[in-house]
Amino acid sequence: MIKQSYFIERNNKNIIKLRNVVKTLPTFASEFFLGIESQTSPLTRLGYAYDLRAFFDFLTKELPCVYGKNINEIKLSDLEQVSSTLLEEYLAYLNLYDCNGKSYSDSEYSKARKLSAVRSFFRYYFNKNKLNSNITTKVQMPKLHTKDIVKLEVDEVVKIIDQAEFGDGLSDKQKAFHKNTKLRDIAMLTLFLGTGIRVSECVGLNISDIDFNTNGFKVTRKGGNQSILYFSDEVRNALIKYIDERKEVRTEENEDALFLSIQKSRIGIRAVEKLVKKYAQIISPLKHITPHKLRSTYGTNLYHETQDIYIVADVLGHKDVNTTKKHYAAVSEDLRRQASTKVHLRDKQ
Repeated sequence: MIKQSYFIERNNKNIIKLRNVVKTLPTFASEFFLGIESQTSPLTRLGYAYDLRAFFDFLTKELPCVYGKNINEIKLSDLEQVSSTLLEEYLAYLNLYDCNGKSYSDSEYSKARKLSAVRSFFRYYFNKNKLNSNITTKVQMPKLHTKDIVKLEVDEVVKIIDQAEFGDGLSDKQKAFHKNTKLRDIAMLTLFLGTGIRVSECVGLNISDIDFNTNGFKVTRKGGNQSILYFSDEVRNALIKYIDERKEVRTEENEDALFLSIQKSRIGIRAVEKLVKKYAQIISPLKHITPHKLRSTYGTNLYHETQDIYIVADVLGHKDVNTTKKHYAAVSEDLRRQASTKVHLRDKQ
């Protein structure tokens, strides 16, 4: 019998985690999570819970009316004492802080996400007329600096797939496993680089999601929506070779899962990240290549080939085309390289 959908299982696990984290928050916070349930996924709510826990932990250290208290002792009325200055101090605090016995140092993106969670929290209770004001509107979001797209160049795409096939740069220990995972690794890297799917979409794939008659496959996008994507003959060939081998693997659990781990169960996100890192470090040691960077590689190449940002947005599953424009319609690295040769500092000899 085929197990529950990977995504249903993931949501169930996140719901359990969320319930446990909410228990550590002020008792009134449960109303907020109930109120946003219909508009958010369990993973989003779990992220809010973690971010709000950091905020309330800060309040027990800096807000006089709750100083020294346990987080779950904070009352909704205590939030009336939070000032815009205190929120600005909170953003500065996130540069280096301790929470639950661990030290953290947040990036500007992490700060923005945490402030966004606090804003949503205050806005909810203000709209419910349970707070007299929403002080968070007086605090500006941290300035986010645009990051260059990190991706593989054309020759690096060839090299990373060659590494997965031949394993020349692997250590002796890695080579011992490589002979058993070669076809899987080639198929996975080829699928990432040939379709631009997310790592969560990749690990959630089942054999039954693939239709080789149309070279199409069904993916579950962020938010739970399903889409049909298509792949090239090159991807098709890599998948067929792997699936022929995969069908010989006897496994009771996750029998329909496409990509399996060494333990013969559905491969996890962390394992895929390590897999990509293993090969990428050999062919491009100066770049931090992740599954998402393989997605960026595909998105950039697709934009260069089509010059159609709407096609790129649709294939990548972006709800807002402005997100796609921001990341893929910028000046490409190869054009910057060409520009570097145009200005001469000294006359040629």
